[in-house]
Amino acid sequence: MLACRIFTLLILTLALQACNTPKRKIYTSECAAGIRFKKVSFANLADSIKYYDKQYVEVSGKYLEGKNQSALVNDSTYTGRSNQSLWVNFTQDCPLYLLGKRTGLFETEDGEYNKISDRHMTLRGRINLEKKGHNQAYMATINEVSYLELD
Repeated sequence: MLACRIFTLLILTLALQACNTPKRKIYTSECAAGIRFKKVSFANLADSIKYYDKQYVEVSGKYLEGKNQSALVNDSTYTGRSNQSLWVNFTQDCPLYLLGKRTGLFETEDGEYNKISDRHMTLRGRINLEKKGHNQAYMATINEVSYLELD
């Protein structure tokens, strides 16, 4: 009887913890409908950035934002140098909306703005080597962001 109660309590605790785990949020845009994206690792993209110029890619990393900063960095190897990261160019020309809703990425949700800095994300966009972000300090810009998945 005691073992049954302990087991039930354990199951209930695990179920409640599962309810509190954050769910992935996916934001999409209609800017790149019908375009096929090349899925590449951040390291491969950085090593072969010239090859990917003007191409549509899907890449994952950690997003950092701040004053004059909108960067996607490699989670494991980032050392604080912007030339090792991608400038992320979110624009109103390519609005991102929460999948299944009309809540925009930068709109309020439950009274608070989305906190996307220091979070892992997957982006789909187009690489541009000509523009390299603030003060041309980044290895490239990812434009036309049409998909964002927050972990």
